[in-house]
Amino acid sequence: MKPSSLVLVALPLIAITLSPATAQDKPMGFFITSVGSGNGGNLGGLEGADAHCAKLAEAAGSTGRTWKAYLSTQEDGKRGISARDRIGKGPWHNAKGVLIASDLDQLHLAPNLVRSTGLDENGNLINGRGDKPNKHDILTGTMADGTAYFPREKEDRTCSNWTSSGEGTATVGHHDRHGGGNTSWNAAHNSRGCSQDDLAKTGGTGLFMCFAAD
Repeated sequence: MKPSSLVLVALPLIAITLSPATAQDKPMGFFITSVGSGNGGNLGGLEGADAHCAKLAEAAGSTGRTWKAYLSTQEDGKRGISARDRIGKGPWHNAKGVLIASDLDQLHLAPNLVRSTGLDENGNLINGRGDKPNKHDILTGTMADGTAYFPREKEDRTCSNWTSSGEGTATVGHHDRHGGGNTSWNAAHNSRGCSQDDLAKTGGTGLFMCFAAD
């Protein structure tokens, strides 16, 4: 009886290329402005704020997207424009490709928005509680669900619809989810006023959030 022999068969190698996910695969759809208007709560209205978003995004290399500032307005006798109605349906990723929220519901109920993910258009961290200077007060002028304040609200919460750098106040959120027990990213408290100095007194510099609405 002959001993069995082992036969080796050479199989062709199949090359498999794995491409790591990059920010290019998930284009930026959200950022906090690296700088504000420099004029407190006067952003040139919604139009001026949107233009500021687009300018910063383009300078950071993002093209072909429609950018909207996450800001609400107030109107006499009727509800104003709501921030959540301006920014599209999602999903939104930050400058490093990290998902902030897949849709409007997640954005307003459980967003992935903390200091480490609330980045500016260049992918840099924004100063938060404990940093000097603190910049975590982010202008929104909105209620926690992203809607504008009701007409019965008499207090200015939008710096005169983002045209005032003096009288009025603005609702702000905390992008780092910290500060005096105020963990809301979009409706933590009101500013002391609308000037650049007044915004700084509560921990801000007039920054706001931008979302790709397309």
